[in-house]
Amino acid sequence: MSYYEHVIISRPDISETQVTEMVNHLSEKFEKLGGKVVATEYWGLRKLAYRMNKHRKAHYSFFKLDVPSDAILEIERLHRIDDDILRYMSIRVDEHTDEVSPIMKKRDERERRPARRT
Repeated sequence: MSYYEHVIISRPDISETQVTEMVNHLSEKFEKLGGKVVATEYWGLRKLAYRMNKHRKAHYSFFKLDVPSDAILEIERLHRIDDDILRYMSIRVDEHTDEVSPIMKKRDERERRPARRT
């Protein structure tokens, strides 16, 4: 099996709970296809660099996977059918790190910073 990082960008008009359900459903699907979900992260509702299907914001979800390549092909086929998913990307990596993603590190640093006084 190979290691992959998989990012999903989903529509902004669905709720955060629906995104969580989608992530759980995809995790179950990866496991049914013979893989293993190492970690998942929800990056939140973020502003897009450019418009996608008339949307300016989107929900971002991140997966660290240990799955066969056939499972990635099947999941990407399902993403093309799903109307809630705007974009997706799968990248094969040599190994997974135990660290959180740079997006989450930046968010943690921002939350630890003291509030500005005006």
